[in-house]
Amino acid sequence: MDASPPLRKAPGGRQSLLISLLLLSLFVLVWHLATRLPRFDPHGLSQLQLQQMEFNGDIVRTDDGQYIYNPDKARGLPGPWAVIMTAVDEFSAPFHKRGTNDHGIGHLIRYTVVRFAAGFLAASVVAILLGILVGLSPTLYGALNPFIQVLKPISPLAWMPLLLYTVQHPTWTAILVVFLASLWPTVANTAFGVSSIRKDYLQVASLLQLSWCRRLFTVVLPAAAPAIVAGLRISFGSALVAVVPAEMLLGELGVGYLTWIEGNNLHIAGILFAILVIGAVGVTLDAGFNRLARLVTYPE
Repeated sequence: MDASPPLRKAPGGRQSLLISLLLLSLFVLVWHLATRLPRFDPHGLSQLQLQQMEFNGDIVRTDDGQYIYNPDKARGLPGPWAVIMTAVDEFSAPFHKRGTNDHGIGHLIRYTVVRFAAGFLAASVVAILLGILVGLSPTLYGALNPFIQVLKPISPLAWMPLLLYTVQHPTWTAILVVFLASLWPTVANTAFGVSSIRKDYLQVASLLQLSWCRRLFTVVLPAAAPAIVAGLRISFGSALVAVVPAEMLLGELGVGYLTWIEGNNLHIAGILFAILVIGAVGVTLDAGFNRLARLVTYPE
């Protein structure tokens, strides 16, 4: 009888980190080479033409008297160094306030996180309660399922004009957009998890004559926790995706607003910086959520 092949060990944390750093370095190198300005060739140009190009800002003179293309007037995507300098400039005074719409990046991140947290937490509470009721009652599930199926595929941004007209406040509108983006995945997963609980658990709870509240917290929620957390993960991603365009369209101060303003100013390095900030905020929030999720899930 042939021996089974040895199992391959998963790469360690150091190996994964090394591969990630190598991929990042390769990406930055390719980015730099693809966006590097070509060398300026003054051959065939008269002194008058060079002076005119310098006057227009197309070229600049270096310390050694040579002409190069003006990096501040370059077209196309900027290189990584321009984005790094933009980040240094933004984080040099992250909490400044120089006017109504000129707030530091620290304040903008805080505004976005607060909107996201308010909408996501409110939606999570409502969705879990509604999912439990739907999952425990086949009759209620049959009555509400048609409405859920109709409302679930509607983009939360499609509700924004109606919400803005109704509440007449852009901040609350953005929070409600996040709320709608977070609601349905958690409702569906919670209802599925509750309806899939092993009947033995419910029978034991009935034999012990547990009250409804005690049965909920000692049997239903622990048994359905993996499905509920899975729904919260999906809702978490949907909420992050929704909050940025909501800020852009509503003109509310936040990371999405920064992206929109930098686009209007044609500051491409600023747009790339804002995109990286959105990714960093998303990774940080997701890491915190994953640590919280491990506390309420368990292997069966």
